[in-house]
Amino acid sequence: MIKSKKTGFYLLLAVMFIFGSQSIAQEEMDLQMIHKIKNEGIGNSQIQDLSFHLTDYLGPRLSGSSNLRKAREWTAEKFQEWGLSNVRIDSYGDFGRGWDVKKSYIAMKEPYYAQVIGYPKAWTDGTNGLVDSEVMLLEITSEEDFDKYRGKLKGKVVTTPANFNLEPAFEAEARRWTAEQLEERKSINIGSGGGRYTPEMLAQLRAQRALDQKLTQFLLEEEVGLRLTGTRGSFGTVFHTRAGSFSTDKAATVPEMEIAAEHHGRIYRLLKNGKSVKIEAEIEVEWLDDDYKGYNVLAEIPGTDKNLKPELVLLGAHLDSWHAGTGGNDNAAGVAVMMEAIRILKALDYQPKRTIRIALWGEEEQGLFGSRGYVQKYVADRNSKEKKAEWDKISAYYNIDNGSGKIRGIYLEGNDMLVPVFEKWFEPFHEMGAKTVTRRNTGSTDHVAFDAVGVPGFQFIQDPIDYGKGYHTNMDVYERMQFADMTQAAVIVAAMVYNTSERQEKLPRKPWK
Repeated sequence: MIKSKKTGFYLLLAVMFIFGSQSIAQEEMDLQMIHKIKNEGIGNSQIQDLSFHLTDYLGPRLSGSSNLRKAREWTAEKFQEWGLSNVRIDSYGDFGRGWDVKKSYIAMKEPYYAQVIGYPKAWTDGTNGLVDSEVMLLEITSEEDFDKYRGKLKGKVVTTPANFNLEPAFEAEARRWTAEQLEERKSINIGSGGGRYTPEMLAQLRAQRALDQKLTQFLLEEEVGLRLTGTRGSFGTVFHTRAGSFSTDKAATVPEMEIAAEHHGRIYRLLKNGKSVKIEAEIEVEWLDDDYKGYNVLAEIPGTDKNLKPELVLLGAHLDSWHAGTGGNDNAAGVAVMMEAIRILKALDYQPKRTIRIALWGEEEQGLFGSRGYVQKYVADRNSKEKKAEWDKISAYYNIDNGSGKIRGIYLEGNDMLVPVFEKWFEPFHEMGAKTVTRRNTGSTDHVAFDAVGVPGFQFIQDPIDYGKGYHTNMDVYERMQFADMTQAAVIVAAMVYNTSERQEKLPRKPWK
C-alpha cells in the first residue's frame, strides 16, 4: 500500500514536470524582434521629451480639472501624430465637478513676516478675497469642547494640533531592491495572522473620525475664514488630500490649506506658548460645472491575424495626478513609459496578430474611476457577473503606476499558470535587472479593475527609488523622474505586449469567482 502511494506520487511528479516543460517550450520568442525593440527603445527614446510635456508643459492634472482636459487632448494628438488607429477620448461614465486653483497665497505676518509653504486642499471653496486674521488653536477632544469656541470663530483662521513627529532619516531614502529582497517577494505567507488593528483600535479610530466630521460641520456653521492643516512630509514636502467633494450636490466647504509640517509646527508652538500669530492668505478657485463626465484616452495598433485580430492586448497608466506638484512619478512616469512602449512597436512597423490598445485612465486618484468605468462599460459587471463584449477578447492588461524606477519583475496576482510563461519572457532582460516573477498580489491601481472580473491584469515590480517620499506631494515633479530606468521599463513593456500579441493562445486565466 505504501509502495503504491509512492509510485502514484512519483508518477504525478513526472506528469507535472512534462506538462510544465511543455508549457515553457510553447513560449516561443522572436529574439530578433526583441533585439529590434531594445535598439529602438534605447537608441531613439522619447521618454525625456514625453516627460517634459506631461509635467512642465501640461502641469498638474487633478481629476476633472482643466489641465487634465488639456492632457487628454495632447496625448490624443500625439497618438495621431504617431499614426495609431481609433484614437478617441472615450467617456467611461459620470465623475463629478472639476476644480481649478486660480490663485493661492499664504504668509505669517506676526510675530514676524515669514512665507508659509502651503496649498489649497483639493475641492475646497475659495476665501472670497484676502483673509487677514489672528490664528486660533482649537483643541477638541470631546463634544463638550465645541462650546468653548462657539460664536468666536467667524472670519478667523483656525488650526488644530497635528500628530506628526519629524525624525531624521538615518537610512537612504532612495533605494533599489536587492537580490535578496526580490527573492523574498516570491514567497507567499499563508495564515500570517489577523489584521493590523485590534477591535479597540478600530473603535477609537471610528470615534475620532466621527469627531472630525462634527468639527468640519461646526467650522462651516461658525463661518470660519480659513482652516490650516499640517501634513506628513518633511523639508517642505506637503502631501495632498481633499477637503470638499467633486460630487454634483455642490455642498459648501470651509476654505482649507495644507501646510508643511515644519511651518505648522512653528505656528502651533507659538500659539501653545501664548504668542499671537497672524496669517494672511487667499484662495481663488474655479468650479467646472460644464461637464460631469469622466474620460479615458484610447488608441490602437490594429491586429492583422484573421482569427486573432478581434482579441486585445491592453497597456495603460492613469493620466490624472494631484494638484500642487506636476504628478511626475505619479503618474506621468507611467504614462510616458506606456506611450513610449506603443511608440516603439509602431516605429518598428510591427503588424500584431492581436489588436494592441493603450488606455490612459482618468480619475484614478479618486477611486480608479477610469479603469473601473471602462471595465463596467466594455468588459464585465463585477457585481452581477454579466460578461460584456470584451470579456473573452482581452488576453492581458499591463499597468505602470509605481513611480519611475526600473522594472525588476512582475506580480501575477496568484495566477500559477503564468509562472513559466513570464519566466521565459523575462529571460532577455535579466541583464537589465528584470527577472523576478511572483505569484503575489499588489493593489491600489488600475490593474485591479481587470483582475476583479477574471481578466489577467498585471502591475510590474519596480525599484522604489524615493517614490514613497514624493508621490501625492508638491515635490512630485520632473526632477524626481528616473529617465534611464523609464527607458528600460518601456522596452520591457513593449516586449511583453509583443509576446502577448504573438502568442498562439490568450494568456491562461484564473477562475472568476
